[in-house]
Amino acid sequence: MVERSVPLVDVRGARHEFVCMELRRASERGGADYGWLQTQHTFSFARYYDPHHLGFRSLRVINEDRVVAGAGFPKHPHRDMEIISYVVDGELEHKDTLGTGSVIRPGDVQRMSAGRGIAHSEYNPSSENGLHFLQIWIQPSEPGGEPGYAQKTFSEVEKRDVLRLVASPDGAEGSLSIRQDARVYVSLLSEGASVRHELAPDRGAWIQVVRGEVQVVDELLGPGDGAKTETPGLIELRARSDAEFLLFDLA
Repeated sequence: MVERSVPLVDVRGARHEFVCMELRRASERGGADYGWLQTQHTFSFARYYDPHHLGFRSLRVINEDRVVAGAGFPKHPHRDMEIISYVVDGELEHKDTLGTGSVIRPGDVQRMSAGRGIAHSEYNPSSENGLHFLQIWIQPSEPGGEPGYAQKTFSEVEKRDVLRLVASPDGAEGSLSIRQDARVYVSLLSEGASVRHELAPDRGAWIQVVRGEVQVVDELLGPGDGAKTETPGLIELRARSDAEFLLFDLA
């Protein structure tokens, strides 16, 4: 993680210098190649452990997974975690012990609340095409509770050149509800377009680029790069090329 002293625009439009932005480059992540699965871990996960990268606030996992045709994760258990799946390319077939059976495609966002316990499997159902998706874990505000599942499609139009809220504690704006004071946004940003997000005091923001190039303050982020800040004010994100990214606003 690289720390930078960069200017940020605050709510009054003034600019000042301070150390606020920390970068997590794609090349710095952990990960593994299992043949059927190529995975990269932004935070410590499974066999990859780095005491300096255990998560950020309630955000515990951002895994970028690529699964070959016909392969996947057999049934395995989870508990006390809000798990979000975001498909970039391909299809993800999900089955769980609640009786849910679904296929998640690009544009879909899946939320599985593990609660006191749930088991599920995840497979690439295609016999020809690979699967590329992000697996995101957010720690709930309280342990236990009933497990649950929800899935929703957010169209390209909804995400084009805006920050589209896709997950929140209260299901605001048609987003999926999660059991944590965290808000997850997705944007498909056209080359040259920009969006702004106001970070309130005592909150933190994590930005994760999926594809394309995004300028965040003075830094250029590419595919797989992440950045965090805990400094309140306006954060501007500008696309240097057509880009797709997620922004997490965390208590």
